[in-house]
Amino acid sequence: MLIVLSPAKTLDYDTPATTEEQTLPDFIEHAAELVDILKTLSPAEVAGLMGISDALAVLNVTRYAGWSRRFTKKNAKQAILAFNGDVYEGLDAPSLNPKQLAYAQAHVRILSGLYGVLRPLDLMQPYRLEMGTRLANARGKDLYAFWGNLVSESLNKALAAHKTRVLVNLASEEYFKAVKPQQLDAEVITPVFEDWKGGRYKVISFYAKRARGLMARYAAVKGITRPEKLKAFDIDGYALDDKASDDRTWVFRRRADA
Repeated sequence: MLIVLSPAKTLDYDTPATTEEQTLPDFIEHAAELVDILKTLSPAEVAGLMGISDALAVLNVTRYAGWSRRFTKKNAKQAILAFNGDVYEGLDAPSLNPKQLAYAQAHVRILSGLYGVLRPLDLMQPYRLEMGTRLANARGKDLYAFWGNLVSESLNKALAAHKTRVLVNLASEEYFKAVKPQQLDAEVITPVFEDWKGGRYKVISFYAKRARGLMARYAAVKGITRPEKLKAFDIDGYALDDKASDDRTWVFRRRADA
């Protein structure tokens, strides 16, 4: 069983890492190719391409300029500890013990616009490059064209090490579009998290992102290797709704007034 997550825009390179364990990304040379393109862009061009503020554009132009093919503890941090958005608040990786981090390393992959696929303990230099960015490159008009089959091939390689060939999709739609399910040697299951609001159940982005991280943490803490065990997920008041679910989409719901 393999879990895929989206990355986060918010990064934390100030808090010391809680583990010395580290690995290197598989696609450094591909990332370098993208950085070489990004290095040619001005702050104004980066701001326009990514729809970000001038200050963020300058920050990221500085990041691209300093990006190196050599990853060290001084210029990089383990991905699972560097990402700091809603998903990663739910995951709370700094509090995972060595056994749980080892589980994550084996069973979790993080999809990335710049790095393609990251293992949790892969060193990562700071960046901003969302998968949906229309960055023209030698392979096509955007990052989906750039990564092509590489993401799916990487996931298949990881899945080959597991007895249960199931991919649990806890990534956003934007990032999972980089995966080609028909090429996977695995069944794909997508948990969906809904909250009661305005008289009906709906996906509320902030809560859903956090719940994805909570489920990944739940799997790591319990050492889950069979996806059916995830059906018992009950953190923060969520519970599986069998009637709203099917074989491939598992709907977890909660009501604040329940």
